[in-house]
Amino acid sequence: MPATAITIVAALYLFVALIALAPRKPGYSHFRHSISEIGETGAPHQRFVALGLFLPVGLALLLVAFLLRPALPAAATALALCLAIGYIGAAVFPCDPGSPMSGTWRQGLHNLAGGVEYIGGGFALMALSENLGQPFKLAGFIVLGAAIAISVVPSSPVRGLIQRIAETCLFGGLAWASWQAA
Repeated sequence: MPATAITIVAALYLFVALIALAPRKPGYSHFRHSISEIGETGAPHQRFVALGLFLPVGLALLLVAFLLRPALPAAATALALCLAIGYIGAAVFPCDPGSPMSGTWRQGLHNLAGGVEYIGGGFALMALSENLGQPFKLAGFIVLGAAIAISVVPSSPVRGLIQRIAETCLFGGLAWASWQAA
């Protein structure tokens, strides 16, 4: 049960912080822009987003992975680790302006952490479906589809929306799986 509560608190903190920070970044749109762009290099609140948002969320998810470790199925731990890597990676390696598919070495490492989160998280959700049911498989397909869509059409006017749908599946799947494991 603590893993479920930590997951929900981390997701709510992320949600509220993104709502509060968006108006402070000129031109930012939750539909168009990725979550990382709110803390991109040179953004008004880059340091806070890295150290006060992404890092605490990532560390909370790392704690969830530790708490789930002895529980079955192991894919729940993998899902928490994938999310933790994505958020800790975003904290340590802020994206370049616009979060392009290619850019500086920092952008490359940022994208690698994001790839672990979305591809690893998508497959972890699918693995969870073997024990926890078909909704996890659907969530996994949605996350993997979102990863492909964001990669293939990075300038899509709904890139942010696509990412937020994937994040909802990842956090929702983790909360549900950790609740089932409790």
